Amino acid sequence: PTSGTAPVAQIPPENLVLPGKLLICTDIPYPPQEFYDEAGNPAGVDIEIGQAIADRLGLEMQVVNSVFDTIIAAVTSGKCDIIISAMNITPDRNKQVSMIPYFQAGQSIVVAKGNPSNIAGPLDLCELGAAAESGTTEAQFLLGSEAYQDNGLTQQCQAEGKDPPKVVITQKDTDALQQLQTGKVAAYFTDSPVAGYYVTQNPDQFEVVGQIIEPIVEGIALPCGAEDCTSAPLTPVGLAVQAALEDMFADGTYQDILARWNLTTSAV
Repeated sequence: PTSGTAPVAQIPPENLVLPGKLLICTDIPYPPQEFYDEAGNPAGVDIEIGQAIADRLGLEMQVVNSVFDTIIAAVTSGKCDIIISAMNITPDRNKQVSMIPYFQAGQSIVVAKGNPSNIAGPLDLCELGAAAESGTTEAQFLLGSEAYQDNGLTQQCQAEGKDPPKVVITQKDTDALQQLQTGKVAAYFTDSPVAGYYVTQNPDQFEVVGQIIEPIVEGIALPCGAEDCTSAPLTPVGLAVQAALEDMFADGTYQDILARWNLTTSAV
């Protein structure tokens, strides 16, 4: 807060991993939502939102770089207070953590410039190589697992009498992009803001050929203190984070952050 401004909410020190700090787990790099800038500092939409939340709670933000596939385990085991990391809200995740909506994004197919495999939609990925980051909605869709165990791309391909895609799952999203960059797969599947960022940065290398899934709401995640978080009330940390986010909505800070990154259509 500005000098003399009281926090919009306060979190009892015993409810924080480190008193006076808000530890935020995030999976870097995943631009434009989280990445390291040229000086090696965390940057991006999620980082700015996290900083604004910490400011409104009178806390110092500390970023904890995490592997996305184990990021929920990181927050529930006390390595951080909350997750802000482009995490789609799904029924399975809702059981494990409380999730506060703050962003929305679709998912897009990125291919090599010129689209040599003539990919126009998801079914064109059948029998082709496709890469995605482990633990993501994109990986689940390609494999037909978890949230997409009944209607994933693998099942859709089989229904058309085709072999499923040859899915390459990587630990980091940048490794999935590299699979495309080196010609090991025909497509890289990621969130639309990330796809747009890489295409804008490398227009001579990549292009986006289609949005597969309708926009999905992303959430700030935190432990709920129960075995099933689906209907559990927010903890003191969650209530404070929600109050800070609502304050950002009210004074325009949230909208200003998205506008700086040309992501106003991702507002919730």
